[in-house]
Amino acid sequence: MTLHSPHGAALLSLVLVFVPAKLLGALCERLRLPALVGQILAGILLGPHLLGWLTPNETVRLLGELGVLFLLFEVGLEVKASELLQVGRTALGVAVAGVVAPFVLGWGLAELWGEPRLEACFIATAMVATSVGVTAQVLAARGLLEERASKVILAAAVIDDVLGLIILAAVTGLAGGGLNLLDLALTAAIGLTFPLLFARFGSRVMRWAVPRLRSKLGLAEAEFSIALILLFSLSLLAAYAGIAAIVGAFLAGLALSEAVERRVHDLTRGVSELLVPFFLVGIGLQLDTGAFATWRTAGLTAAIVVAAVASKLFGCGLAALRLGRRDAARVGVGMVPRGEVGMVVAQIGLGLGVMAPTAFGVIVVMSILTTLIAPPALLLVYRGVPAPAPRPA
Repeated sequence: MTLHSPHGAALLSLVLVFVPAKLLGALCERLRLPALVGQILAGILLGPHLLGWLTPNETVRLLGELGVLFLLFEVGLEVKASELLQVGRTALGVAVAGVVAPFVLGWGLAELWGEPRLEACFIATAMVATSVGVTAQVLAARGLLEERASKVILAAAVIDDVLGLIILAAVTGLAGGGLNLLDLALTAAIGLTFPLLFARFGSRVMRWAVPRLRSKLGLAEAEFSIALILLFSLSLLAAYAGIAAIVGAFLAGLALSEAVERRVHDLTRGVSELLVPFFLVGIGLQLDTGAFATWRTAGLTAAIVVAAVASKLFGCGLAALRLGRRDAARVGVGMVPRGEVGMVVAQIGLGLGVMAPTAFGVIVVMSILTTLIAPPALLLVYRGVPAPAPRPA
């Protein structure tokens, strides 16, 4: 095996991603910033528009997709389904506000800048998304998942993803020349029913099934093997149901949260430590400085970033005001990052030929900047929350 062989190139990508990501992550921790900020900055630094050492490739993409699946699975393991359902009504209001406000603002700004109608729709749709993976990592790393606002954020982000994908299906249909209302209604029905059923009954089924499967398998780490089977199966099922695979990963963790021993949590955390940096570096690699090439594009980028932050901060925050001002602020900030979800929408628009490369660059920059803004802001609004008690072995 040589450096120029496919295996050698893949190993080089592993080193170029993992080592700088961990080093810059540790540096940010020393500066009292979340490690994920350093890992995204590592991607920006290494990417094709700065040092040019690394370009987005299949190895980074695949490991990044696995990383975000394990991250959401890990978060699901730390949350009880019964507690999540208790905040369901508030989370639904937050999710709806987090879809309507960004879409209206994004569409209005794009129209004001003279962008074509379909391109404006795709820009608005990209602003609807919420990257639950980014917020979840900050909350999990700081032991804040048990807070009431955190549960609202997680539940709302899952609903937000489902609603966002329904809007994406509608906009994609318009771009393709027609909108099939029956297909759209079916996507909406499946997308909303699938998470609700697993959140409601998944934990009960797994508490019954896991001990029986563990005794029959007789494997070392049998519970972790069961967990992996459920993780990949539900992720695949979610993708086939027309919703994001990460929603399936989160629901798998949620179903197992009260059914498996602490050992499964620890093993999952170990895998996440390996894979999540590829997800975060992959976000940074997408930054394209071409979005600032002209004053017009730079102005649109600045306006979209401000609108993206304000629409989630105030829209979701107002919808969560019944929780009190502090929790409402936490919910608003937690819904701000767009991450990879916004970039996926932009890639679809670019592939359909209805989004210009400059507009694509605007969305990528918006996705990355909102992802970088949110973690320090989350630490600020959660300041003063006492550290959780150590978990028993």
